[in-house]
Amino acid sequence: MEIGFYHLTRSTLEQALPKLLGRVLALPGRAVVLCGNPERVAALDTSLWLSTDPDWLPHGTPATGQAELQPIWLTAQDGPPPNGARHIFLVDGAASAHLAEYDRGFDLFDGNDDAATAAARARWKAAKEAGHVLTYWQQGAKGWERK
Repeated sequence: MEIGFYHLTRSTLEQALPKLLGRVLALPGRAVVLCGNPERVAALDTSLWLSTDPDWLPHGTPATGQAELQPIWLTAQDGPPPNGARHIFLVDGAASAHLAEYDRGFDLFDGNDDAATAAARARWKAAKEAGHVLTYWQQGAKGWERK
């Protein structure tokens, strides 16, 4: 599995996540967004409905139900992809024991938070030791830059 580590330095998760999810939907693909807690699920749910770029990100949460119908599923509970997703987004340092069930992972972390950056380095090391193909992306003046 390929895991891309996305180092947020110029925008917040709420600003960066919609564009990345939009790219997955355009494939066409489905995604699971695994959050660190239920409060983040609720906040991202609202944020995605208010997104203007892209302006339509159909999604659901455990509160709305019907995961199998949702192109994007937001959750704080790890498990097999309930919506047939092949892409998983890990936010807030969330980790999944089901990575093998996905084709691609996105680990987004706040580069302005020293603890989040240190935790991302530890996740990178563990993913590398597990044999995953890793890429590192950092926000630059013109968007995402592969390092």
